[in-house]
Amino acid sequence: MNKINGYTKEEAESLVKYVCDGRGKGKTLTKIFEEYAARSGRAKGSVRNYYYALLRSTDDAQVRAILAGTDLKAEDVRPFTEEETDKILRAILEQKSKGVSVRKAVLNLSQGDDKLMLRYQNKYRNVLNKQPERIERIMRECGYGAPDENRKAIEDRINVLYDELASSLKDENKRLTALVKKLTDENFLLKLQVKNLQS
Repeated sequence: MNKINGYTKEEAESLVKYVCDGRGKGKTLTKIFEEYAARSGRAKGSVRNYYYALLRSTDDAQVRAILAGTDLKAEDVRPFTEEETDKILRAILEQKSKGVSVRKAVLNLSQGDDKLMLRYQNKYRNVLNKQPERIERIMRECGYGAPDENRKAIEDRINVLYDELASSLKDENKRLTALVKKLTDENFLLKLQVKNLQS
């Protein structure tokens, strides 16, 4: 068996055993990947990706030997329909319009399911790279505007807020300057009165 993502045969066996033990205890794959990552010093995403790559490598005799006696198998992934893709994109874009990152949006949508999160994220990136006009169409349909329009709207709002803040600070500065002058004058008069009383 060739290394997959840098794992040796021993590491592959260790991961398979860890997954089987964890599943036997009723743990989710997400929790198992998280724990194995902490134990092995590898990234959780790397553990997850390796696990699925291993399950898809059953044409390799060594992989078959490692998986023998387990019920671990890669499920067939059904591609998203066009309707499902648009629904996913709308949900991601809705969260993005509220300032949520794509990564956080897909995490929210998948409700912690790592495999589903990865599928949503890959679908979004794939459409963004290959069909950016689709993203723009959905944004317009949802009333979010195109990315450039959103950027311009945000920049305009920032400029308005900056101008309001600058004006407010300018007014406050005038008020404080006048107050300092008034207090300085009053202090001067008080000093004169004290001096007159002492003479």
